[in-house]
Amino acid sequence: MTKAVIIGANDEPFYRVSQGDIYKDVEYIESVKEQDGDIEISKIIFPYVIVLTQDCDLAQDFSDRFAQNTSDELIQCNISDELIQGNSLIMSVLVAPLYNAEQVCSGEHLSELKRNMNPIVKYKKKGKEETTDYKRLLQNETPRYHYVTFRNELNMSSSVIDFKHYFSLNTDHLYSIKEQNFVCKISELYREHISQRFAYFLSRIGLPDNK
Repeated sequence: MTKAVIIGANDEPFYRVSQGDIYKDVEYIESVKEQDGDIEISKIIFPYVIVLTQDCDLAQDFSDRFAQNTSDELIQCNISDELIQGNSLIMSVLVAPLYNAEQVCSGEHLSELKRNMNPIVKYKKKGKEETTDYKRLLQNETPRYHYVTFRNELNMSSSVIDFKHYFSLNTDHLYSIKEQNFVCKISELYREHISQRFAYFLSRIGLPDNK
């Protein structure tokens, strides 16, 4: 089980996008259609997402994207051809949604999108003994999911990262919403665990069913 920690605005890691950052109210553009001069944009607003891009890449991108003026204030650089050729800038950041854990267990976390997901039954029929699937979820033994809890002061429910639903956000856009949408971040030890589990999920090999 992973716990999130709070990083405030006065802490150094707050200034840049970091692996393990959690943001709220993040828009994902599903599609853009144009017909007879009208543009139709379909989008999903995820309540929370977590940054999965490797932190070394984010740090190098930050050093090229921003500079400090004489007042030690961060200012955004004018991105020139020379900076682009430095290979440090990244165009997009990988993120994955965090879903309410109770809704994941009931299979209702995507109900607003009219999608019914398979539930994860928490308890066996008789008594309050936890099912194997639920234990695996809590212990982060299910490859697709990662269970996260939060400090009480964050007022956030326990959540589940769904590695299968990862997507990318434009880096410029993420920086533009960072101050308003930043919630907290995962501590380094736990974020490395999440990163390794995400890499494992992507690298798994699908074998044929020989039944």
